[in-house]
Amino acid sequence: MTRKSTKSVTRSAARVHQSGGHSEASGAAPGSNRATRAAERRAAIVEAAMDEFIARGFAATRLDDIAKRAGVAKGTIYLHFKDKESMFEELVRTVIVPVVTRLTTLPPPAGTVREVIETFAGNFLKEVIGTRRGDLVRLIVAEGPRFPSVADFYYREVVSRGIAALRALIELGIARGEIRQKDLARYPQILVAPAMIAVIWQSLFARHAPLDAQEMLRVHLDLIFGERRTT
Repeated sequence: MTRKSTKSVTRSAARVHQSGGHSEASGAAPGSNRATRAAERRAAIVEAAMDEFIARGFAATRLDDIAKRAGVAKGTIYLHFKDKESMFEELVRTVIVPVVTRLTTLPPPAGTVREVIETFAGNFLKEVIGTRRGDLVRLIVAEGPRFPSVADFYYREVVSRGIAALRALIELGIARGEIRQKDLARYPQILVAPAMIAVIWQSLFARHAPLDAQEMLRVHLDLIFGERRTT
């Protein structure tokens, strides 16, 4: 997942949001054309907001800067968002929430619980580390304490849902005898610790000591599930 493809996520998601969850059909009526243009403006605002938040931080970003980057009048922003907080919430919904949704909608595992976690965590690392999704996560970590409402929203939409899904997988692993430490279900945060370490490490220390996040994940899962047997 590249930074460019993350931008396409914000654009397409914003269009769907504006059109009530439906893609625009060809040969649309004038009203549909207006809706399409409005969706494109909304997508441009969301993308510009993401650029500004990442470049300046949440506190320092001004609506004037977002409007200038998006190529719209400041008043146009208020047609779509009431403030910076609602804009940031839209970013989380379109960029981060879909990643968590894939975890919360996983079908019952046909293989081992470890294989399910490896697949999801591997995809998470690819889609977050080194992308603008990772930048947003780091922004929450850095500025969440100063903006409790933003942190609360992120917890409701992302963290709580992810933790619930991970706990369900852990309990399944315990029931199947794959996980021996039953107390892990009380602390599912442990399971995703490598992902959070990798997100923070990437921005602070990667230039000094590059981190192989995938290999770290393998070692971490060995500690939880036991080392894989080689044939």
